[in-house]
Amino acid sequence: MRISGRRQSRRNRVVVTLLGWLVVVIMTFPVYWMVVTSFRRGVDVQSPVPQFLPDPATLNNYRKVFERDFFWTALRNSLTVTLLVVGLALAIAFLAAVSVSRFHFRGRRAFIIMILLVQMIPAEALIISLFGVLDGWRLINTIIGLSLTYLVFVLPFTIWTLRGFVAGVPKELEEAAQVDGSSRLRAFLTITLPLVAPGLVATGIFAFIQAWNEFIFALVIMNRPERQTLPVWLQAFNEGARGTDWAGVMAGSTVMAIPVVIFFVLIQHRVTSGLTAGAVKG
Repeated sequence: MRISGRRQSRRNRVVVTLLGWLVVVIMTFPVYWMVVTSFRRGVDVQSPVPQFLPDPATLNNYRKVFERDFFWTALRNSLTVTLLVVGLALAIAFLAAVSVSRFHFRGRRAFIIMILLVQMIPAEALIISLFGVLDGWRLINTIIGLSLTYLVFVLPFTIWTLRGFVAGVPKELEEAAQVDGSSRLRAFLTITLPLVAPGLVATGIFAFIQAWNEFIFALVIMNRPERQTLPVWLQAFNEGARGTDWAGVMAGSTVMAIPVVIFFVLIQHRVTSGLTAGAVKG
């Protein structure tokens, strides 16, 4: 019976392992195909026979990306907007999460419910009214206007996520520090903030990706070529009657993915602890 049980357990582990590898392959194959296509010639991209390795390989697609009009401007615009949004979103959301988790005030429950309701509203339904507001404030085609727009839609998610991390830190830790003579602010900065730091990192990654990859609002708000962000700039490879330069699109998409990968690698040691730290109680 023991031998039979061990065999069954081994088979289960093998099946789970194979399923895990299957999921990994399915998830990473589009990225692999994007990178491979970026090294192909245009004529090879249209070939009906799939090639899993570029033969012959070429760097012309990347040369076209770097030499195309407004690429460096679009890259600067995307980096500026994304960093502004991530910094402001984490700062504001952290303070809001602390308020909701640590203090009881009138309208607290309504505020939490509103956070959920705002996330359910399709962003596309607000484009016209949002454009009118920004146009009245003269913020169309400005970094500030696009950053404020992204901030509005990133904040509900970051507040809701950070609320769980803050709630997972016991109040007794701060109270113990205050009993030892620490001020409330100092107890918060030296005890609560370091414990919530992994949550800030994990939330910052999602905010970064959401702001970096956003397309619809950037297309509507930044309608001048010199004000476009990278997702909108990629439209430059749609060459009208000549069709779309798919090899160029894949090269541009690969270049666009590099900052996200770099950002993730720099803080990846915090991601696992950030995703598993704390409880999601409220």
